[in-house]
Amino acid sequence: MQYWLMKSEPSTWSWQNQLDRGEQGEGWDGVRNYQASNNMKAMAIGDLAFFYHSVNEKQIVGIVEVCALYHPDPTDASGRFGMVTVKAVKSLHMPVTLADIKGDERLQDMALVRQSRLSVTTVSAAHWDIIMDKAQTTL
Repeated sequence: MQYWLMKSEPSTWSWQNQLDRGEQGEGWDGVRNYQASNNMKAMAIGDLAFFYHSVNEKQIVGIVEVCALYHPDPTDASGRFGMVTVKAVKSLHMPVTLADIKGDERLQDMALVRQSRLSVTTVSAAHWDIIMDKAQTTL
């Protein structure tokens, strides 16, 4: 299993929207960055991702699971980009803010810190565990 972080502007697609989709999940559309797209191509069914509210909130609020592999994104007229489908797994007990992450020296090499503008990033197993501890959440 691999771990990921997926960013969304809460005014566009919020954690509550994701929860409301239930077991059918939602396609993670609109990604137009090749590196983020390649990250989604590398995802497998069952991989887990942190759901990150970007813009004003800047915090991890939940966990999603990949439930459909990379497939065409109907919002991309060029046909160059695709998407995965994810379903909500669990809300974090305590959201973990970007400030919390940046303030922890164990997380300084996390992609969220190093590549702050990338919307879909990898998360190492060690970083996943640290953030889960900070969130006081278990699966």
